[in-house]
Formats: sequence, structure tokens, C-alpha cells
Amino acid sequence: MTEAPGQRYEAFGAGYAETRRTEPRIAAYVWRALGEARSVVNVGAGSGSYEPADLEVIAVEPSRTMASQRAADRRALIAPAENIPMGDASVDAAMAVMTIHHWTDQPGGISEMRRVARDRVVVLTLDPLNMKEAWTRDYWPALIEMDHEFPEPDEIADWMEGAEISRVPVPGDCTDLYIETLRGRPELLLDPVVRSNCSGFARMNDDSEASGVARLASDLASGAWDRTHADARGASEFDGGLRLIVGSAS
Repeated sequence: MTEAPGQRYEAFGAGYAETRRTEPRIAAYVWRALGEARSVVNVGAGSGSYEPADLEVIAVEPSRTMASQRAADRRALIAPAENIPMGDASVDAAMAVMTIHHWTDQPGGISEMRRVARDRVVVLTLDPLNMKEAWTRDYWPALIEMDHEFPEPDEIADWMEGAEISRVPVPGDCTDLYIETLRGRPELLLDPVVRSNCSGFARMNDDSEASGVARLASDLASGAWDRTHADARGASEFDGGLRLIVGSAS
């Protein structure tokens, strides 16, 4: 990864909150994993999705563009995951939701989360082995290279010196619109607003993005996509690669 922490979203995160909203059924897994925590630091907090409203939340976010979209009563500390501006054991738990692939030093960020938490660390991420098999990579092969930015769940568990890994199902009608939640709703990937709030598309070469969009539009119009991927339509839930990793603080 060549960009500085937060730089990606400084460039394209202005409308992030429009389509990247908390999905309650996914959030329930994250919030249960926080256990008895009453205070939590949300690392790579973005616009504030998935933050439990009933807990004391300290948000840490490197991008001012993302942080500006937060609620007025939930401001963020502007800092990267690798340098959390908090003392040791400052909060009960540390959480990170769909952010670790943007970190410059992923093991260092996990170490920082463990340092500032008293009890546990909760990370929601995507399994790159699952993502590379998704039909979207047939239309946008550039995504395969970006998939490598996601560490495998076992790696994250190792950085925590042992952790529990579990699958989190993606609802078929998920309200958080990113690439891996749209496997059964391909039409939404024709929407430039939806694509612009997915980092994979926002960082993709314009020609590569446009070529894939044109192919997908054509295959949807002809019925070719549905003939090949009929099983993806109408699923109440599916494995979109979401993995929840829960470990102890140091």
C-alpha cells in the first residue's frame, strides 16, 4: 500500500455515509462480541457506522473527510491505527470494522488496539480467499490485486496471539452497500454513487471500471448474468467473506 493513512478517503470519501450505513444484523455480531464493555475505541472509525449507541465510544480516524461526516456528538480523534493517541488500558474494548485493509502497518495497528484495551479486541474484516471467488472479479479483475491488501483471518488471529474467528452472514438485502454485499444484487453495481463509496472502485483505473460496468450491463440486459449466477438471486443470506475476529488485550 503506497498511500498514507487516510489519504484514500481524503480523495473519495465525501459521500461515504450515503450508501455505507450500519447494517443492524451485522452490527449485532460486533456488539455481542464486545461483551460487557462499557467503553470502546473504534479504530478506523470512518463516518461512524457500527458504533454502539449505548456505549462510550472514542473514535479514531485518519481521514478528515471521513471524520467530517460523523454526528456532531461523536467527533473523532484524527490519527492512524498505528498510533492511537490514548494511554495503555484506556478503554474496555477496541473495535475495528472493515478498515484493516487500509492500514499501513496491520500488525502494528492490532498491537495498538491491544495496548489501549483492557479486555478485548474485536475486528470485522473480509477473507481474501472468499472474495477472489466472487463473480465481481470476472468483471473487474483489478479487484484481485486489491484483495491482497486484506490479511487472512488466521494472520490477524496470530497478531492477537490467539483469537476466535467466526463467519458473519451477509443479509441478502444488506443496507451497507459495498462490493461483497451485492453479490445477489448486481444492478446496484451499475450505480456510480454506490461504486464511488467502495474503495476498490474508487481506486481503480477509470477504463477498467468502465469496461466492467459495460460488460455487466450487457450481461444483465441479455440475461447472461442470471443464467450463470441464478443461485445468487434472492438469497436471504450468504457467505460474503465477512469474518469476526475476537481476541484478548495484551
